[in-house]
Parts: sequence; C-alpha cells; structure tokens
Amino acid sequence: MKLLLKFNLIFVLVMALGVAVSGWISRGLLQKQALEEVVGGARLMMEQASAVRAYTSGQITKLLQAQMETEFLPQSVPSYSATEVLATVRSKHPEYTYKEATLNPTNPRDRAAGWEVDIVNAFRGDVELKELVGQRDTPTGKSLYVARPLRITNGACLQCHSSVEAAPKTMVAKYGPANGFGWQMNEVVGAQVMSVPMTVPLQRADEAFRFFIGSLVGVFIVVGIVLNIMIWLVVVRPVTMLSELADKVSQGDLNAAEFKTGSRDEIGTLAESFTRMRTSVVQAMKMLEN
Repeated sequence: MKLLLKFNLIFVLVMALGVAVSGWISRGLLQKQALEEVVGGARLMMEQASAVRAYTSGQITKLLQAQMETEFLPQSVPSYSATEVLATVRSKHPEYTYKEATLNPTNPRDRAAGWEVDIVNAFRGDVELKELVGQRDTPTGKSLYVARPLRITNGACLQCHSSVEAAPKTMVAKYGPANGFGWQMNEVVGAQVMSVPMTVPLQRADEAFRFFIGSLVGVFIVVGIVLNIMIWLVVVRPVTMLSELADKVSQGDLNAAEFKTGSRDEIGTLAESFTRMRTSVVQAMKMLEN
C-alpha cells in the first residue's frame, strides 16, 4: 500500500470521527441555542402584550368611560387590546400564537382550553410561580409555550368583573350575565400563553447545523488537499527518487546521477547518508577490481 494512500485513509478516518463528534456536540448546543432564542422572542412579545394591557387600563379605559354608558367598547378592555395588537404582530410572525386564557372570561374567545386550564391552576396553586415554559403535543407536532399568570392587581378590573350589578349595563347587554363575574382582588383568573411550534427552533437549529457541518467538511477537504500536496512534494517525491536511485545502485549502476537536495530535514539527512554509503560502495567496488 502506497504511503500517500495510507495517509489518506488515516486522514479520512480522523475526519469522519472529528465530524461525528463535532456534529453530536454542536447539534445539541445549536438546538438549545435556537430554543432559547425562540423563548426569548416569546418573552419579548409577552412584554409587548403586557405593555398594551397597562397602556389600555391606564389611559384608554378612562377616555372611553363616558361612551361606555351608551355602548360597550371592547377596545377599553386590556385583554382585548393586547390580543388584537398581538394578532397584528402575527402577520409578520405567524409562528407565534398569543392567548389570554381565562377560566371565567367575559369574552368566550378567551376561555381556557383543557391544557390551558392546567397552566392556570398551576399559577393559582403557587403564588410564587411567575412563569412556566414547557412543551405539549399537538396534532401537528410538539409545541413550545411560555405562560405568565393574569392576577387581579388593579381595583379598576373589579368594576366590570366583581358582580353583575356593579358591571356596566352595556357590557352585560353585549356578553350576558353568565360569565366574567365573581373575580376577586389578587386572584389568578387566567394566564398569558404564547405558543410556537417546536418545528421553528428545530428548523433554525438544523439550518445552522447543516451550515456548520458543511463548513467543517469543506475545511477538512481543503486541509486534506494541501497536506497531500505537501506530503507529495516534501516526502513522497524525494523518497521515491531516492528509492529509484538506490535500486539502480543495487543493480550495479555506479554512474547513476547523484540525488541532490538542499533541505536540512530528515529527507536531507537520509540523502546525505545514502550519498556517503554510495561513495563507500563505489570505493569498495574499485578496490575489489584492483
């Protein structure tokens, strides 16, 4: 087996092992990074929703209070405003889904589903719990969610949700007296839930993984080509020439051209040693002839 072939076999084995180990490590890191990136985006959108809620309850509700006596305007409700604004944001980020899941909502669209009820109950059972991040199975695959509790901390909310008698008549006329009442101060009535399919972070991680592995393989190939050229010029070529010269001398061709090299490395040392050996052989042959 040729020296260069042996080197390439070893190099390919090392390259395959290096790519496999690097791929195994980097894939987990990239998936974790992509997951953190998506969770960070969900948290940012959650902060936007909270900002809209605070702005609505602090300014818009008061401005529309007079009009609410003749017509109920849902734009005055913080949860409605936050949901509508996030729905607009979804036009550019359709992978994110926002919902203010409530156990006893005024608006039926905010009613908590089965898995959302479990999240709300988790917040109701632990007053110290501020956020939940988890995954759940859906018909289209796994989904990642970030949830935060909706706690009644503003007494203004109880003007509409404490009892049917205290609520604006226009609101009762629009949504009815059956739902959205009986809320109490500091009670967790629901949860802000931001959902995103797991395919989003996994797809981002796979794209980065393919780019990384492709770049790594490309670097290995370039390095392999450069090393092959260097080994051929520095090792294989001079050794081959020296081997051919040694073969000629061994067959009695004492007039074969000398092997000249200006290098001071191991090949140069070998060439000098061979030259001295050849000189000794020539002298010995001449002494035998005489």
